[in-house]
Amino acid sequence: MSPELEKCPRSLLVCEKSNFLNEKSQHDIHVSKHNFNYKISVLMPECGILPANISSVINSFSPYYLVRDLPVYELLEESFLESLVKKGNFNALSYNTKIDEDNSIALLSSGQLILSLDKDTYEQLGLEGRPSLYNHRKAMRFVVTLDLTDKSLTPGTKRYQRVLSSLKDRLPLRYDFFFTKYNTGADEDKTLHKLLSQYSYKEHKPAVSHHTLKEIPCPTLYPSDIQGKTLSCDPHHFLEWLGAVNLDISCENAADSFLSTYVCPEPQSSVSQALLCTVTGFISPENVFVLLQELRQYFDERRFTPWVSLTVHGFMDSGENFYNLVYFKNQDYWLHMATGAQDGCPP
Repeated sequence: MSPELEKCPRSLLVCEKSNFLNEKSQHDIHVSKHNFNYKISVLMPECGILPANISSVINSFSPYYLVRDLPVYELLEESFLESLVKKGNFNALSYNTKIDEDNSIALLSSGQLILSLDKDTYEQLGLEGRPSLYNHRKAMRFVVTLDLTDKSLTPGTKRYQRVLSSLKDRLPLRYDFFFTKYNTGADEDKTLHKLLSQYSYKEHKPAVSHHTLKEIPCPTLYPSDIQGKTLSCDPHHFLEWLGAVNLDISCENAADSFLSTYVCPEPQSSVSQALLCTVTGFISPENVFVLLQELRQYFDERRFTPWVSLTVHGFMDSGENFYNLVYFKNQDYWLHMATGAQDGCPP
C-alpha cells in the first residue's frame, strides 16, 4: 500500500439489529442525539409514488433560518434563554465554519452550547474548556461546553454574568448561524422573531425532490443476517450501493458505459421500480423522528418490498457523520452508523 493511502483517516461502520417494539431499542435516542442534519434520503423499492401520509410529514418539516453576523452572546440573553433554549427543540449551528480550522459554535436542543475554538480565541475568552480532538502533538484547539439549563447559568448568577461578559465584552464573537425549531408555541415564536428582526436573515424551507428508478438491481436483505454472512448483502457493499443510487450512478456495468463499471452487490434481485425521496436543509432531529415513526407504519398495508431505507447525513463540519436505518415488515430494523477519524465508537 502506498504511504499516502496509509495516512488516510480511519473510518468505522457500526451495525446494530433490533426491533422497534423492543423496550430496550435505542433508535429514538440515536435520532435525538444526531442534532445537525442536512440531508435525508428515503429509498422505497417497488414503489412509484410517495405515499400521501409520508409526503405530508416531509412537507410539514420545520423551516430554518440563516442569520447573518449574529453575536454569540445573543444566545444567552435572558428572554431568549428562558423562552427558547431551556424549553428544548431549538438548534443553532454556525454557518460556513470548518470545525478543524475555524471557530465553530453549536447550540443543541438539550441546551448545551458548544464552542470549538482556536488557541488564541480560547485564551482571550478566558472560559474553562478542554483540548479538542482536532489536535496533533500540541493542543492548538479547545472546546468549551456550557450547559445553559444548569442552575449555575441562571441569569443573575455570578457564573452567568462571567460567561456573558466574556462573550459580550471581552471578545464579542459574531458568526452567521443556521437556526431551526420544532413545534414551538406563540410565545417562543415571538421571542425568536424579535431576535431575527434585529439582524439580516432569510427563512428557508427544506428542499424536497423525488426520483423514480426503473428496472434496477437491488440488494437482497434479510432481517436476521445484518452482517451479510449467508442470505444478505454485506453492509459495506449495501451502503456503497445506496450511495450510488443517491448519486444516480448506474449499477448495471453495461458494456457500452464509459462512466461506471459499478455493479449491484450480490445477492440481488431486480425490482420494477424504486422511489428515492431526498430532503435537504437544516433538519431538526424531532422532524426526523416523526418521519421515522411514519415509515414504521408503511408495512401496515401489504407491500411488495420487504424493506425500506432512511439515510440521514450530518453537516460535514458539525462533528456528526451519517446513519442509515433499514426497516423490515416485522418491525425489525438495522442501524448503520458511520464514524470518522476523530470519533469514538457510537454507543
